[in-house]
Amino acid sequence: MNHSLWSGQLRDGLARMNLSLSEGQQRRLLAFLSLLNKWNRAYNLTAVRDERQMVSRQLLDSLSILPWVRADHLLDVGAGGGLPGIPLAIALPERRFTLLDSNGKKTRFLNQCVLELGLDNVEVIHGRAEACRPEQPFRQISSRAFTALDNLVDWCGRLLADDGEFLAMKGLFPDDEVAALPAGWQVKSSHALTVPGADGERHLLIVARSDQSRNPATGGETWRA
Repeated sequence: MNHSLWSGQLRDGLARMNLSLSEGQQRRLLAFLSLLNKWNRAYNLTAVRDERQMVSRQLLDSLSILPWVRADHLLDVGAGGGLPGIPLAIALPERRFTLLDSNGKKTRFLNQCVLELGLDNVEVIHGRAEACRPEQPFRQISSRAFTALDNLVDWCGRLLADDGEFLAMKGLFPDDEVAALPAGWQVKSSHALTVPGADGERHLLIVARSDQSRNPATGGETWRA
């Protein structure tokens, strides 16, 4: 692959998205993409095989939710090939990211990324969401191409702080999934995402507990990850 093409696509895409990342961050993003492309041949990390689409569909798509990442410590469930967790961690080095996946091959890849890219703000956990036991709940949990919304809140709801929110990345707006959300959960807001170079629709759904379902805070305090 002509890495100057990747570099140009990334630089142009960031400008169109009004995102400002340093040259060092851009080099790290491209180094991550090279690792993903290399390991994908053996580990089937992503369905994107066309190298001309990788910057848009993997890096820029992941970075499109940056304006909504507010938590100091974010959990990325079903992290797979590290999307969106690794690009977000590169873009936000002052924040902490925990990447969770039940597939051992994928978590081996993620650990290799952490090692080779020097990502000291990233922790990788190999396991199922239902078995995860964090020290305290997370304020935000991201997911991309992981599962339907009802499964997401069922499997991961206990990992979320009472006032926390899911950042669920979807393609077409998932009307059926929204309708199937169980009682006590709601789509707080939805946002159409613009990803330069990517065809098709992209949406971010912010899912939270409905007010009546939140547990009273013990001692007036709320867990904050």
